[in-house]
Amino acid sequence: MRDDRIPVDLLVVGAGPAGLAAAIAARKAGVTSLVVLEREDEQGGILNQCIHNGFGLHRFREELTGPEYAQRDIDEAQALELDIRTGTTVLDITPDKLVTAVSRERGIQVFAAKAVILAMGCRERPRGALAIPGSRPAGVFSAGTAQKLVNMAGYMPGKRVVILGSGDIGLIMARRMALQGAQVLACVELMPYSSGLNRNIVQCLQDYDIPLLLSHTVVDIHGRERLSGVTVAAVGEDRQPLPGTEKYLACDTLLLSVGLIPENELSLSAGVQLSPATQGPVVNNLFETNIKGVFACGNVLHVHDLVDYVSRESAQAGQAAADYLLGARPCFLRSRVCDGQGVRGTVPQLLDIPCEQTPETVELMFRPDRVYQNHHVTVRTPDEVLLSQRRMIFTPGEMAEVKLGPAMLEQARGKTITVEITKEKQA
Repeated sequence: MRDDRIPVDLLVVGAGPAGLAAAIAARKAGVTSLVVLEREDEQGGILNQCIHNGFGLHRFREELTGPEYAQRDIDEAQALELDIRTGTTVLDITPDKLVTAVSRERGIQVFAAKAVILAMGCRERPRGALAIPGSRPAGVFSAGTAQKLVNMAGYMPGKRVVILGSGDIGLIMARRMALQGAQVLACVELMPYSSGLNRNIVQCLQDYDIPLLLSHTVVDIHGRERLSGVTVAAVGEDRQPLPGTEKYLACDTLLLSVGLIPENELSLSAGVQLSPATQGPVVNNLFETNIKGVFACGNVLHVHDLVDYVSRESAQAGQAAADYLLGARPCFLRSRVCDGQGVRGTVPQLLDIPCEQTPETVELMFRPDRVYQNHHVTVRTPDEVLLSQRRMIFTPGEMAEVKLGPAMLEQARGKTITVEITKEKQA
């Protein structure tokens, strides 16, 4: 019987910043049989439409636009002669790492991989998930779609704009639309705090006198063929609209910036366990999922604030995949990481701490469930407090991190670890 499966040591799904960083790290670590599959016709992922600056400050110590940041990895991948196949859509991944893909040039192909890195990124939450009353006129876009229209197609979606949600893409598009001559009437946020980075609130809203309406939402959409306006209203602590607070805003465009969702359909087909908190895979400190040899990194794992952190994390995943393929895996004792009070979506969720050698420092990343000022991040086991550090502010719009050094990991080996936000320092 003929076997048309293509053998490959490492297959990376996605050639955005996560996939490129992972593939580059794996090649540098000695993986020679490596293929990267990307469904778009260009490498670089979402960065290609992010023409604003602010990228690379942590990684390169300079300010770059999205395409400039992506090009640095694209150039390095080319120098390393990585096999990156664009215009190739992955259709399915099985638990035994058979990867089915299709492209115009090659048709349907099946890869038999020894290891897989999931780096598919994330997508925007659709309008249907919001259940906003009203008709379905033209003029309602996700913020990312509007960004692509303006920055890559040279098309302005409208002239009078309301933005629902204060995610970073929405904040950036408020500024972009204003720069292109549109009138941005308001950025409307359901929560009593913004879900975007503070620097974007300042640079994209305050610098352009765009109102940020916290604890507000859109309760109705008006218009038949084309959007003619929206009704916004204040909400109470239960996030339900307060009668009598309704206000009509005449507009021809509504941009939705209501959150990002990790793109994990392929992860599910591979049998990967997902976290309800992050909606991404459950991984250990090597970014390995519950399926041996399947790794996840970047926004498919958990939605990041900065691409610099995506690249750093993904390079670690690429190194871990290389170690897996080369057999450099010591024995370990497993610790489970749990969310405590005030904490949502800690990653990694598992720590595989070596049995006989000194463990390396591990970084835990999480988001607070609301705004906290002058509180402590505390990491504890059932027996003792590993650390308790004071922070000036925690906000859901910015990911928080805490580092566990070798001595702490020695103490935590094989135990349950809880990360929590506390008012007072814990002893």
